[in-house]
Amino acid sequence: MNLSILYQLFKKSTGISTDTRKIEPGNIFFALKGPNFNANEFAPKALEMGASLVVIDDPALFIEDDERYFLAKDSLKMLQDLANHHRKQLTIPVIGLTGSNGKTTSKELLLAVLQTKFKTVATVGNLNNHIGVPLTLLSIPENAEMAIIEMGANKQGDIEELCLIAEPTHGFITNIGKAHLEGMGGPEGVLKTKTELFQFLRANKGKVFINSQDPILSNMAKRFENPVMYPAKGDFCEVNFIESNPFVKFSVEGDNRVFLSALIGAYNFGNIATALTLGKFFGVPMEEAVKAIVSYKPSNMRSQLIEKRSNLIILDAYNANPSSMEVAIRTFGEMTGKKHKMIILGDMFELGDHADAEHAKLGEIVSEYQIDKVCFTGKLIASALTKAPKALYFPDPFSFRNWLQDSHLEDYLILIKGSRGMKLEGLVDFI
Repeated sequence: MNLSILYQLFKKSTGISTDTRKIEPGNIFFALKGPNFNANEFAPKALEMGASLVVIDDPALFIEDDERYFLAKDSLKMLQDLANHHRKQLTIPVIGLTGSNGKTTSKELLLAVLQTKFKTVATVGNLNNHIGVPLTLLSIPENAEMAIIEMGANKQGDIEELCLIAEPTHGFITNIGKAHLEGMGGPEGVLKTKTELFQFLRANKGKVFINSQDPILSNMAKRFENPVMYPAKGDFCEVNFIESNPFVKFSVEGDNRVFLSALIGAYNFGNIATALTLGKFFGVPMEEAVKAIVSYKPSNMRSQLIEKRSNLIILDAYNANPSSMEVAIRTFGEMTGKKHKMIILGDMFELGDHADAEHAKLGEIVSEYQIDKVCFTGKLIASALTKAPKALYFPDPFSFRNWLQDSHLEDYLILIKGSRGMKLEGLVDFI
């Protein structure tokens, strides 16, 4: 069975699944392999659950006289090839985005703006890797008018690979900071990896959107014939930052009104400006675009606001790297509104040889601000104590939870931030 036949079967199916726990009748099941699993073994179960076809890459499990079985050399590569084949049938704008921080928030804001005018499909959650991007592409219906594809990376070459699958026509980079230093070979590797999106767009005459106020990104503008610049006066789209205490306030070109978003921190202004700029580029009326931004409410532990008794908690525990940690700490350091302030920081993962130095730097940054209680939890962040020796330290969550429960905090503004693996959201119940 070749790719074109598989594609015809895909068009008749109810969609793609890679998880037997989530199969719906009529799905095509792709059996993928990982370090700790081999989904080829679940092919019979997928058929029992109602899958119309299973794509496997283990010849020993292939049933030749069962037309519901498709044998591939590599199931993952077949998934990616199918996604790219589907992509090639589309004639709509496909917007690719990447960056060290703010990818998902930028994507959600852009989706909110574009869907006021267009039938828009975007990456669900953070399905932004070599599996998630193909799944997103294959979820785009024939009547879609726009697609937004978020692209993540753990190592050099990842973004290039995703571009070859998704073939974006437009794109932007949120920022370039210190994320996944271990896999990318340091800060230089991060820069090289993230700019793979721009390299693809340049080679394929795509359109790039560049934040002129970001020194690293604006330096790349000269490589392109007609980059779309924002948000400074004189750029294609002017958006003005007013303040952030704690919510971002902004104004737009030709309008004296100040708009209040539900996003915390000055670092989110760039995400707002990006969404408004792309909205303007694609013809969304600015009034409608601003309404969409103002109505957007963050969730999923991304600068999520939670009120508990007299305390206001900023839960930003979806992920963390040195860049996002620094902007979060500095933004929090400037915030007011409660009698007391408390910051809870957990480990940052995937930093390799940079781990000790980057965690120690967090202690240095926190020490610059007047914060009543500074708490560190985790193994790696113990290095922060060298620069913030007065901070409270809890090596494990259990002792920390007990301390939180016994503290009976009142009238505190609290920031909680750490890498996903730390699961710091579990602390909220004990405050």
